[in-house]
Amino acid sequence: MIEQALEDALAQCRLTRSEFSELLVRLLDYGVICRDESNVETVLYDRFQRCEALIREWLSPLGLRLQHDSRFQFIRVFPPGAEVPGMPDQEEPHHGGFRARLTQQEVAAILVLRVEYDKSLREGQVDDQGCVALSLEALELGLRNLLKLSLPDKLADRKQLLKKLRQLRLIQVAGEDNEAAAEILLRVRPTIAQFVSEATLHQLLEGDAPAASQENAAAPRITPLVEDHSLFNAQES
Repeated sequence: MIEQALEDALAQCRLTRSEFSELLVRLLDYGVICRDESNVETVLYDRFQRCEALIREWLSPLGLRLQHDSRFQFIRVFPPGAEVPGMPDQEEPHHGGFRARLTQQEVAAILVLRVEYDKSLREGQVDDQGCVALSLEALELGLRNLLKLSLPDKLADRKQLLKKLRQLRLIQVAGEDNEAAAEILLRVRPTIAQFVSEATLHQLLEGDAPAASQENAAAPRITPLVEDHSLFNAQES
């Protein structure tokens, strides 16, 4: 009965079962799909638009919710209990079984990206896709000024941090193969604005943000959207 209902729904969406499965698996694995990230995600995003109602119907019984930003063309899935912009909070408590934790370094970098994005937004330095340009040096300076931190000393660790931010679809990176930090340019996506709340941004700028300098402390919950970025640890393609 369920099988036949799915086949009928897929036929209306002009999708095969394997195409539907590929889209679901990618969305649940990465937690986010951005149309301009790659040719693969372009295909998957366009496919999602053909079956959005069906995807939502299948995820809803699991308590999973979707955010679809049609202007900047990205989709993000949120685990049960996560706060989603524009949606009411869920009443049932959840204990974070699906949630992936961020490291202190990742939390700090995300906070600074949010601050720098907001600054560029106010200055009108945003491209047609809602992205802003930021050098790696500017990120380093922001870490020092706002949180008294710095980027990892080792190049490999820096690349790992940038890889994680890219996996979260918060940035795109140009020149990351260069060893000189001055030649690495970041493109901060508008997804950062949903990832870190306005309240957290205000708290940081007022100097009341959770301290991120204790290396062994648990990563602070800067906003429910940050920890709940994906159901699983993202795997980069």
